[in-house]
Amino acid sequence: MTTVQRSEVVERATAIGTKIAAPVADDVDSRARFPFETFEALQASGLLGTLIPVEFGGIGASLSEAGASVTAISRACSSCGLILAIHHSQVASLVRHGYTTPLQDFIAEIASEQFLLASATTEAGVGGALRESICAVTTNDYGFELEKVASVVSHGAYADAVLASARRNEQSPPSDQVLVVCRPPGLRLEQTGEWDTLGMRGTCSPGFVLHASGSPEMILPVPFAQVAEQTMLPISHILWACCWLGIASAAVDRARSLVHAHARRNVDVPPRGAPGLADLILGCRQLEALVRDAVAEFDRLDASHRDGVPMAFTISMNSLKITASRLVIEIVSQALILCGMAGYAQRTPLSLGRQLRDAFSAAVMINNTRILADNARMLSISSGMI
Repeated sequence: MTTVQRSEVVERATAIGTKIAAPVADDVDSRARFPFETFEALQASGLLGTLIPVEFGGIGASLSEAGASVTAISRACSSCGLILAIHHSQVASLVRHGYTTPLQDFIAEIASEQFLLASATTEAGVGGALRESICAVTTNDYGFELEKVASVVSHGAYADAVLASARRNEQSPPSDQVLVVCRPPGLRLEQTGEWDTLGMRGTCSPGFVLHASGSPEMILPVPFAQVAEQTMLPISHILWACCWLGIASAAVDRARSLVHAHARRNVDVPPRGAPGLADLILGCRQLEALVRDAVAEFDRLDASHRDGVPMAFTISMNSLKITASRLVIEIVSQALILCGMAGYAQRTPLSLGRQLRDAFSAAVMINNTRILADNARMLSISSGMI
């Protein structure tokens, strides 16, 4: 594993995206296969330890730097960028809430071995509710056991460990959850469906029945509600938005190359697509600003409200997810129209089919309708009306 300085994170990610992820992105998409090449390169560069503190053997980068690296990878292959975003959000949850010695030892192991983490927080039978579980952790003389019917586990078959939410015990109500580190040899995933989707095909995210056992020391010591509220959800929303920014940027790049080509052919006449390109660039900068402001808001809150978060912060992070997921579709769609048949056709240098299909995943990852309902509930609680 190469030693990477914090200042090199984005540069390394950009190089991996350009040289390794981009050339195989269409193959990853068409075959719905895991992007082995990209993640071998990320591991070799030590970038799976981007958010792990230096004292645990990681890079100790900021959330902003991690987000920029996700954008760089997503610009080349959005499936790769989304997997990286999910991994970083799980690492952050461990780093910020796994303060026991065994969990800190595991964090150091993630950095040294460059483990890839997956998430199993969705469950069949709860209607997509992240903060409710049917499955429960059971304990015996040998440790814990868990069986979870997970409707989606992104890159689960290729991960070195999975962080799964579950009820604290069999007597706990659905909302009394914990987060459990599930890892071999006590982890077995039984696939329950195929992964043949419109977009984000390289994330390889079918459903699984997760069977796990291990030491109770691998259960995070704080309630899952706290992990989700303070870390997992806001960081996920920020890093997903960074992924979508990468998709949007790739679309703008294609539109820009077309307009510039037209301009070179007739230097005396402004290219017909110039106004449309200006509008695309404006949309991309708006998405950049949303991400930048969200990171700054998270950092400010983290400095002053580590033990809890105001409702307004949760509403703001939810709103980031909704707005960014709408913007990426709008930007890629406009770029496709500007590029015309060259963007609509498959296997052309300006083809935008993959980016458009991947962009539409944004609205269904923790469905926007559910998030809007959550925001409406919080707004009604805080003001007595919407």
